[in-house]
Amino acid sequence: MLDAIRWDTDLIRRYDLAGPRYTSYPTAVQFDGQVGTFDLFHALRDSRKALRPISLYVHVPFCANICYYCACNKVITKDRGRAQPYLQRLEQEIQLIACHLDPAQKVEQLHFGGGTPTFLSHDELRQLMAQLRKSFNLLDDDSGDYGIEIDPREADWSTMGLLRELGFNRVSIGLQDLDPAVQRAVNRLQSLEETRAVIDAARTLQFRSINIDLIYGLPRQTPENFARTVDEVINLQPDRLSVFNYAHLPERFMPQRRINSDELPTPAQKLEILQGTIEQLTKAGYRYIGMDHFALPDDELAIAQEESTLQRNFQGYTTHGHCDLIGLGVSAISQIGDLYCQNSSDLNQYQNTLASAQLATSRGLLCNADDRLRRAVIQQLICNFSLEFAEIEHAFNIDFQGYFGGLWPQLQGMADDGLIELDNERITVLPAGRLLVRSVCMVFDAYLEQHNHQRFSRVI
Repeated sequence: MLDAIRWDTDLIRRYDLAGPRYTSYPTAVQFDGQVGTFDLFHALRDSRKALRPISLYVHVPFCANICYYCACNKVITKDRGRAQPYLQRLEQEIQLIACHLDPAQKVEQLHFGGGTPTFLSHDELRQLMAQLRKSFNLLDDDSGDYGIEIDPREADWSTMGLLRELGFNRVSIGLQDLDPAVQRAVNRLQSLEETRAVIDAARTLQFRSINIDLIYGLPRQTPENFARTVDEVINLQPDRLSVFNYAHLPERFMPQRRINSDELPTPAQKLEILQGTIEQLTKAGYRYIGMDHFALPDDELAIAQEESTLQRNFQGYTTHGHCDLIGLGVSAISQIGDLYCQNSSDLNQYQNTLASAQLATSRGLLCNADDRLRRAVIQQLICNFSLEFAEIEHAFNIDFQGYFGGLWPQLQGMADDGLIELDNERITVLPAGRLLVRSVCMVFDAYLEQHNHQRFSRVI
């Protein structure tokens, strides 16, 4: 079993930098408009020839209410009628993509994100899933990982029953914080009872996995009131937890301008909140997977990490990194072989492009040999906290220390500081460095110096 993480305040203060979350390498910041639909069709053809399994992501952008902290691509509206034109274009996209794939390519993973996917009516959810089943090879034996993001204010027992009937077996529940003062400050009033009702329904209906999202660093949070939230969440016994660091970037995300920055916890308070949360979750039996993620020891992510098979993609930590990821909907990102591509993030442009029977691909990137090599290095470090040089040398026909010789002084400095253990055969991220693994990965990022780090959140 992996050692527990060790809290080292001095190291955290020195290495708590702003940097990518590495759901991909190169990151989406590198995408440009030179990638288009021709590149996507070419990648889909290669996927079809190789009969690679599929992971589908479907973006539903609509929310009835705005949460001030949110940095997602969303459309705030009370008009439920806006979903139908969007679904028409989404179904067109599904058909245009699916005809380039082989029916034998199984959909091992499916995820509905947003926005609020349950903004859709029951009939609309049925309609969308029927189109997906008609166009793709969705599994009907409940063996796939089919998840959906849930806002408990937008779901009840009948909704959960419908989702289970449609084939979903995983739910991710947005909670963020239970303290009423914090909820009022971010315009998300959500009771413990609402959340518990959805979780009770999921368990009764035999959903396979329940994830809860929390955010630390929100206005009016204190170490004491967030500890109470964490205690209540532990009592709910989710299989997984995501504890995200709130990045206050009002210059980039307009809703965040409604947050009073004077009410945000200080950096020292944020560290205290995180340290307390880690201690509470560890004591309750949760394993630190990496980044912001925790899981119970018998969860698939924890087992995969134990077996060094954990992977990471645009859906976060996953056991399905071997699949080609196809993103559907406004702003959705695909990763098919060495191609990354993203749909337009503008709803009108997305819908108008598909109305012309054209895919809405707007930007992307095709990985080169150096990208593939560095992607493999970063993936190993961020998923398994270790990197065997021989494996990389064998896979890419390089001498590791020769190829990355210029990075050695930086790595040696991290080793001297106790973040990593470094020798001639491997890098091992030590317990004190695991919270800071993004900083270790950043050493291998060839693009980082080109970017304004204000585009990224801080590591902690």
